[in-house]
Amino acid sequence: MKRSALSAEEKSIERALLRGAYKPVGRAEFRHAAQAIARRKKDAVLNIRVNRRDIEDIKRKAGRLGVPYQSLISEMIHQLAA
Repeated sequence: MKRSALSAEEKSIERALLRGAYKPVGRAEFRHAAQAIARRKKDAVLNIRVNRRDIEDIKRKAGRLGVPYQSLISEMIHQLAA
């Protein structure tokens, strides 16, 4: 079996796993986490017209937060819908 090289992040996870930093979770907690991940899945496309200045402001805010502006908009919609 060919072993592939791990990234720095993967190596960090492997080290944490080997020293026991992760613990198993019960079915209910696992199901809750799986449902939370599924709710974040982006499976629809939305095309809307918005004010150019609003988009520029959102892009600046996303830049300050260090996230892509489309991800920020998606998160804002998710929070509004919840």
